Amino acid sequence: MPHIEKTQEAAGPSPDIQRAVGHQMARLLAQPLDPGLHLVATPIGHLGDVTLRALATLAQADVIYCEDTRRTRILADHYGIDRPLRSYHEHNAERERPQILARLGRGDRVALVSDAGTPLVSDPGYKLVRDAIEAGCLVTCVPGASSVLTALTVSGLPTDAFHFGGFMPPRGGQRRTRLEQLAAVPATLVLFETASRLEALVADAVEILGGDRPAAVARELTKLHEEIIRAPLGILGERIAGLVGEIVLVIGPAPDRAVDDAAIEARLRVLLATQTLKDAARVAADEFAIPKARAYDIALAIKRGGP
Repeated sequence: MPHIEKTQEAAGPSPDIQRAVGHQMARLLAQPLDPGLHLVATPIGHLGDVTLRALATLAQADVIYCEDTRRTRILADHYGIDRPLRSYHEHNAERERPQILARLGRGDRVALVSDAGTPLVSDPGYKLVRDAIEAGCLVTCVPGASSVLTALTVSGLPTDAFHFGGFMPPRGGQRRTRLEQLAAVPATLVLFETASRLEALVADAVEILGGDRPAAVARELTKLHEEIIRAPLGILGERIAGLVGEIVLVIGPAPDRAVDDAAIEARLRVLLATQTLKDAARVAADEFAIPKARAYDIALAIKRGGP
């Protein structure tokens, strides 16, 4: 979580704004923090992207649980927050969770943050929330930054319906199987991936989802070197070689096509006479510019004797 501001200030802030912010911060700090589990969103890069309520909550918590204390310490030190930090991540969650629940049972005010963004998105926090709710503890959220929504909104792709797929499987076969499952989702896809595996993911997406799907790679969001690369999947692969940093891949929904199943079936019956089911589905998908999963399902139905 870098602490470099994205742009330099051209002029000092208005005294009216300073007074208003200071008054609001003082009011929040004067309100006692309720005992319970407080899920606090933190910046995904730019340290200015934190809410006043988040700062007040962290400043009053009895303890702050985080994935990596070193990363959270940067935020805490930047805003002068001196509260105990403890680790809570996938490798120690089973050991730490009973201790956190015991704290909640004693009436402690516990804050939970992730390394960046909103807690519980691709981290183990949901199990803690589940157990805290079952134990009758207060669970509340202090909303804020989210790389999922940030990438979606700057992608230029449809936002009326979207599906968050999280981190994709690292192995090629599992990744392609997951993409085949996602092919039928009628929504914009938001996926996490490491920079080192991004090219492989895009190549598999071209094969399975089709190269004409609109897409965007959002890199280093809110940070000094933020970059958004927008292009159809088939072209995107040519523009992402050597990218580094935090990556979010956004893929638009399949184009609305007027190709009906009857036309695809007729072509597949011809192809299946000389090719394997997999090869026939691939050829038909390319010819009709449709998801491979759709062609495969129709081919499989033909093989089984169905319509």
